[in-house]
Amino acid sequence: MLARPEWTLLIALAIGLLIGLERERHKGDGPTRAPAGLRTFAIVGLLGGLTATFGDSGLVLVVGALVGVGILIAYALGDRSDPGLTGEVALIATYVLGVLAPTKPILALEVGIVVAALLAFRVQLHHVVRERITDQDLRDGLTFAIAAVVILPLLPNRAIDPYGLLNPFALGRLAVVAMGLSAVGYIAQRLVGARYGLLVAGLASGLVSSTAAVVAMGGRSRASPTAGSASAAGAVASLVGSLGYLTALIGAVSPNLLAVLALPLGLAAGLILLYAAWLVRGTPRDTEDVTPTGRAFNGLVVAWFVVLVGGFSLLSEQLVIWLGTPGALVGAGVLGLADAHAAAISMATLNANGSLASGPAAIAVLLTFTTNMAIKVPAAFMSGSRPYGIKVVWGVLLLLVGLWAGEAIMLLSGPSL
Repeated sequence: MLARPEWTLLIALAIGLLIGLERERHKGDGPTRAPAGLRTFAIVGLLGGLTATFGDSGLVLVVGALVGVGILIAYALGDRSDPGLTGEVALIATYVLGVLAPTKPILALEVGIVVAALLAFRVQLHHVVRERITDQDLRDGLTFAIAAVVILPLLPNRAIDPYGLLNPFALGRLAVVAMGLSAVGYIAQRLVGARYGLLVAGLASGLVSSTAAVVAMGGRSRASPTAGSASAAGAVASLVGSLGYLTALIGAVSPNLLAVLALPLGLAAGLILLYAAWLVRGTPRDTEDVTPTGRAFNGLVVAWFVVLVGGFSLLSEQLVIWLGTPGALVGAGVLGLADAHAAAISMATLNANGSLASGPAAIAVLLTFTTNMAIKVPAAFMSGSRPYGIKVVWGVLLLLVGLWAGEAIMLLSGPSL
């Protein structure tokens, strides 16, 4: 906090000048010009600082009321062709920030800069809101906010089943993470376009569904044979996105298991990224735009994913009880055919609960991914051209080599955790 009043008054004046500078540039000319510009905002900011420094709370309210009356009069006498209240509200904010400056000068200056930025970037903000964000995007954003901020804190943070596996808070957190990752992939697709090509789009698509990305890129390879390699690069890159999605989910459930899987996941991601970059080399820069489809996330799909995680966890626990660790490994391989991520998170849940050690849990996760890759191969050949399918198969093989080579290195370097 600044002790000397002249410094805090200088900050109050600076806030008024900063906001007033933006208003002066856009207040117009002639009879229709806005009533407040650089000087008015500077004086109002300084007035707020003087009132707060040398007066009491009553004086602050009285002066604030006078400023408000002046703003109302100016609005009533001003040009009615523009019904907006932005300038009037900004003037009130300037007075409030001037009042705040003597006690919290840094905060007042920070907020003043934000207010000025909001005013300066209004055209860009309006374009984003009106042209780039759809009604569905807005609903999805509000749904995510309600789930993360309202519902999640209300969930009980304790297991509700005899095995100690179904923790409502942990499952809710998993749903929020899944929704957020899916939204990140969707936003990335909206932003990339042709500047970055199908490689980055495929990477983002993998956060939503790598299988869907393989099918979509296959369709592009048929429609545009010249983009076959770029399409294959996008499909292979989606496997990296899928690995990233899995990494985030495992980290949210069992950080210890993630530490064990760090080398296999990292090695696999590195290999297929290099392969994808090799595929995209020499692809024409005018590759067709990547048109995003779908939505940020599907609430029903997320709910189904959480149900699968809970069901797979209980089933895996029963297999452990009946058959021991081999039962969990067999179950992981079979469950991976249905949903690799849900099956892998089930293994992470067993690990976090203490039912399955980190070493066997890591192998189980790798098995789920291995069996799930069986879906990608026919999907590639059915949706795309034969060269496209062959390129995707090589990507799948490199992923599996990276996963199991990393696990072998871990086993040879020391005992499993």
